[in-house]
Amino acid sequence: MSTPLLVQALAALSAPALAGTTVFGLRLRRRTAEAAAREAGLRERTAELESRCADLERTASCDPLTGVWNYRHLQLTLDREIERARRAEHSELAEGPRPLAVLLLEIAGFEAVVAEHGRGRAGAVLRDLAQRLAMEIRRADTLGRYSGEEFLVVLPDTGAEGATQVAERLVWSVRRHLLLDWSSGTREPRPAHGNGLTAAVGVAVLPEDGAHAAVLLRAADRALAEARAAGGDCWRQAGAGTGAPQERPTAERDRSEKTGSVSACAGREPLAPPVASHSPATVAGPRDLLP
Repeated sequence: MSTPLLVQALAALSAPALAGTTVFGLRLRRRTAEAAAREAGLRERTAELESRCADLERTASCDPLTGVWNYRHLQLTLDREIERARRAEHSELAEGPRPLAVLLLEIAGFEAVVAEHGRGRAGAVLRDLAQRLAMEIRRADTLGRYSGEEFLVVLPDTGAEGATQVAERLVWSVRRHLLLDWSSGTREPRPAHGNGLTAAVGVAVLPEDGAHAAVLLRAADRALAEARAAGGDCWRQAGAGTGAPQERPTAERDRSEKTGSVSACAGREPLAPPVASHSPATVAGPRDLLP
């Protein structure tokens, strides 16, 4: 067979194959584009589901009235921080157990707010106050609603001295918090001796007051009962005794003599703010509000 005839024969035979290849290529590109679109849709759907799960988890961990963490989240956080402290204690590189403190804070005086404004507005006051307290602690700390008008604060890497400084600041914040005003006229001046609300705080420290969550909380609750029995608007530290005024470190005693500092159930000055320390390891600082 001559070369031209051979070329024509091959061209005739390859034409269907070329056409099929072209169709196959088009189909492959179309399927690839469809697969990419499906993958993009799946990624978008996955991101949406993850966002919804995060919202649900946040809602499950958030107190609906105050907007701070709820009892469930507090328990999980406290267990986690105690476990961290234990791991650090048994680590070869650790110089000793990591400090951990808890504050059990109870607000008194809401009966008058409920009587004057009703439960709905009293709830708004409690939410506003809880958000204020949440801004007075560090990012690493956790504040949540324990029950009713009780709040629990978990302070990792904080010893007794730092915990009492935080307690003083929270007690002062409750007493001097600017309550919501629903009147349409001029706002009434703030009362000379606070807003009618006071806080009693019980302080407990790991491991001196307990090595487990339940024991630590019981110690903080006993200290809270002592602060409440002393008239409130103060704090008590677990294990400090109920007789003579409790002995505190030198830095604490020096600071308690300064204007505006709140000592343990004694010597209160309602008009001046508490003295803040510059040590970020022991004293709480501002934090973002909870979402």
